[in-house]
Amino acid sequence: MFKLGCQSRVCFQNEILSGLTVALALVPEAVAFAFVAGVDPLVGLYAAFMVGLLASIFGGRPGMISGATGAMAVVMVALVAQHGVEYLFAAVVLTGLIQILAGILRLGKYIRIVPHPVMLGFVNGLAIVIFLAQIPHFQIPGSGGEWMAGSELMVFAGLIVLTMAIIHFLPKLTSAFPASLAAIIVVSLLVIGLDMNTKTVGDLASIKGGFPEFHIPDVSFSMETLKIILPYAIILAAVGLIESLLTLTLIDDITGTRGRGNRECIGQGIANTATGFFGGMGGCAMIGQSMINVNSGGHQRLSGIAAALFLLMFIMFASGLIEMIPMAALVGVMFIVVMGTFEWSSFRIMGKIPKTDAFVLILVSAVTVFTDLAVAVVVGVIVSALFFAWEHASHIHVKSYDAENGSRVYELNGPLFFGSVQNFLELFTPADDPDDVIIEFQNSRVADHSAIEAIDNLAEKYIRAGKKLHLRHLSPECKVLLTKAGDLVEVNVMEDPTYHVADDQLA
Repeated sequence: MFKLGCQSRVCFQNEILSGLTVALALVPEAVAFAFVAGVDPLVGLYAAFMVGLLASIFGGRPGMISGATGAMAVVMVALVAQHGVEYLFAAVVLTGLIQILAGILRLGKYIRIVPHPVMLGFVNGLAIVIFLAQIPHFQIPGSGGEWMAGSELMVFAGLIVLTMAIIHFLPKLTSAFPASLAAIIVVSLLVIGLDMNTKTVGDLASIKGGFPEFHIPDVSFSMETLKIILPYAIILAAVGLIESLLTLTLIDDITGTRGRGNRECIGQGIANTATGFFGGMGGCAMIGQSMINVNSGGHQRLSGIAAALFLLMFIMFASGLIEMIPMAALVGVMFIVVMGTFEWSSFRIMGKIPKTDAFVLILVSAVTVFTDLAVAVVVGVIVSALFFAWEHASHIHVKSYDAENGSRVYELNGPLFFGSVQNFLELFTPADDPDDVIIEFQNSRVADHSAIEAIDNLAEKYIRAGKKLHLRHLSPECKVLLTKAGDLVEVNVMEDPTYHVADDQLA
């Protein structure tokens, strides 16, 4: 059943204010990405509203924000240029249907086995992309690309610094009000009150419009049309799901909770299918806005719904006020997002982690910046898999010894996944072991459903042989997923590792 997720007035207040902050930051992003895709700004704004609303309602990650994104916009531009915007709407509808199918086929769980260096590279690369996307705002409106200079640049930069200072220091004084929203309001009032001549949202484009109307894409329903839109739809679906699921994983790590990947696939699909029928350019999860939301206190579905509804109100009733917001305030907010998104610890660990991991991290970051996210992740996973196959040719192995109390201890080393389960099962001889057996997983990691089944099968063999089996240092998710061996897992809250398992039951 759908729930907003708030049980108290304070939670409700935080979610609403966080949603307002996100909505303000969504406006220039949606307009900019509409320009990238070669469509009218309202097409981007309607996408931000529709995708944001429906993904928040039906998606699998409360607190995550979706909308029009640059990763998908760069794919759309060729389709719009060659065939027009109506073909884009048709492609977005088909994109949504493909994403729904991916969710039904339970493909979302596989995001859990993306290697950690790829995740770090994704986060760092996306932080750089967000930073680079702010640089064009330092150009003079209507000048054809001329850069700000002199007093104009000083004012713009000063307002950015003021915005960042408010966001940084306000939480040290009070957490009753989102710092990003406070910064936007203070800087906007300062600019209006002092009549400063600085770039505003209105300099990008007019955002005034009505409620999006239902509109069947004006294309011929034929095999010829399908041949045109299907390749774009497949790429858009892949890019959208990869960015959404990786953002979901990142928000999971930040909040210490778990989103449902398969449900997110379906939620994104519903959002894009509907958006295509309401004149929107489609979209996916947005890491920048999601970070703003989480940092502002929005962890439930209500914040995403509020952001979408606020955005619609801006379009319909408050476009004049929103167009007065100085771009410097929004750029300052995004710079804070960049600083919070980039994994600065990756510099510190670069010399300590394996060279192969360091190479993958840098490679994925670079490919994300110079091509797009989907290509970067696919390249990172393939390179990581090749390194893994090279380094772990011997697969999994075990060290066994007898403890003083007569127990046989097996210390497992190496990852347990679909490729190593056969070797894993061959390492044990239940019939020859003593009555008490301990399997130690501290130096191992359970990766997928095949590994869970292998542990269950092994436990069943020991039970049939009349032996007592102890499973130590498995993650909490392993205990939940093990149907036959769950009661054999010994829990040690202080020492047990925490990691996710690629399994449909929790996806």
